[in-house]
Amino acid sequence: MNEFEKSVQSKRNDAIDSGVGFIVSFGFFVTIFIIAQVIEFFGTR
Repeated sequence: MNEFEKSVQSKRNDAIDSGVGFIVSFGFFVTIFIIAQVIEFFGTR
């Protein structure tokens, strides 16, 4: 066992962090998409 395995900084589950990162990035792109659709909708009027 090396020294990094002995002194772990975070014992949280990596799957939780991965899920949060995915949801945040997905939400960001959905927000950009919605803004683009609103601009396109009002731009064609």
